[in-house]
Amino acid sequence: MSDKIVNDKEAPSFGKELYDLVKVVVEALLIALIIRTFIFGLVVIPSGSMIPTLLVGDYLYVTKYAYGFSKHSFPYSVGPFSGRILGVEPKLGDVVVFKASDKKTDFIKRLVGLPGDTIQVKNGVLYINDAAVSKQRIADFNDIDSYGNVKVVEQYVETLPTGVKHNTLDYGDVIVNEGSVNPDNTRVYEVPSGHYFMMGDNRDGSNDARFQTSVKMVSFEDIIGRADFLLLSFKGGGSFYKFWEWPNTMRTERMFQSLDNYVDK
Repeated sequence: MSDKIVNDKEAPSFGKELYDLVKVVVEALLIALIIRTFIFGLVVIPSGSMIPTLLVGDYLYVTKYAYGFSKHSFPYSVGPFSGRILGVEPKLGDVVVFKASDKKTDFIKRLVGLPGDTIQVKNGVLYINDAAVSKQRIADFNDIDSYGNVKVVEQYVETLPTGVKHNTLDYGDVIVNEGSVNPDNTRVYEVPSGHYFMMGDNRDGSNDARFQTSVKMVSFEDIIGRADFLLLSFKGGGSFYKFWEWPNTMRTERMFQSLDNYVDK
């Protein structure tokens, strides 16, 4: 009797192993694309326009399906359709990520005006449909720049007509050039059908719909999603990728937090 062992299972060929590897990679990329397009997006806050709610260096999850889907739900806005599918109307007070008027740049602001509303700011007070939004002074906010300099700023809680509360900052009187828009005293804006009026919580440091430049009335199609959850936060220009700086830059108190927690602090 022969001592030779017969193996019925042939060793996989190099081509078969390569095929299996490519298949796994493609499947992983498709899953990532589906999540990125239809479920969540990740944004990093680069400027102070939404202070005190959002700080420079915050990493946020954006709920992509909150308002349905448009071509901007896809990476690089390559969605194969116009308008919105499964659309759900945004609500007053939502923190919204959207495309600017150039249809390329992403902005994040708070929705303060719905279709058909009139919006105006008078003496630093927001008016919606001629009614002043409640504005209550709370403890001052310490605004710390990238050099560690501290500026004490007046902080308020605004209560929108729907009862949504959020904090805002007021740096005081704003000096503007002749002919420029004064963010504390604006004209009356009428929000057209299918559009929304966005403003930053840092009222004297936000390029928003009051100026009608990069941010105009935002169409429903140009909305990307709703910011709901703060994942990570790094101070002083820190970054997720600079892991060696985490001990000095990570704001652990802001990790894994709902944005609903950042009001009336």
